[in-house]
Amino acid sequence: MAERENRRGNRREREEAPEFADRLVAINRVSKTVKGGKRFGFAALVVVGDQKGRVGFGKGKAKEVPEAIRKATEQAKRKMIRVPLREGRTLHHDIEGRHGAGRVVMRTAPQGTGIIAGGPMRAVFEMLGVHDVVAKSIGSQNPYNMIRATLNALEKVNSPRSVAQRRGKKVADILPKRDDAPAESSQVAEEA
Repeated sequence: MAERENRRGNRREREEAPEFADRLVAINRVSKTVKGGKRFGFAALVVVGDQKGRVGFGKGKAKEVPEAIRKATEQAKRKMIRVPLREGRTLHHDIEGRHGAGRVVMRTAPQGTGIIAGGPMRAVFEMLGVHDVVAKSIGSQNPYNMIRATLNALEKVNSPRSVAQRRGKKVADILPKRDDAPAESSQVAEEA
């Protein structure tokens, strides 16, 4: 990783480019009619994440596409949120998020399910590092509203550790008791 130095020779923060992945979700061409004709501009919507539980989105506007994407990427890196993941592959619990007319529903999924989500939501999950999730977008199909609704829902995710800490209990007290059926069947097989 390249490190930059300021005028005094002190080392500054390392460049973050290699550790973050980004995905261009939407690009929109807008025009302004002026005396000589039309002036075109571009608006870009980008999702950035480290694929380990951090994700953010940004939008940028400029006269050229690459500049709009660069602005959107910088804004996304500044507005990142951390989301706790279960086993590093799915959400801890089912959640619902809204923004404007956009509403999204996300559910946990067993291993091997994959990302069942459409368009902008898929980009958010891929950049977040989720491997198994079932999601549905209800209402607005506008990519800006869908991403904002998705991030609104992801901000509500609580891990068992954070809930236990807030209640002053142990994680084992919070989680539901699981049946030890496989362990009992192995003991029966050993006795026979």
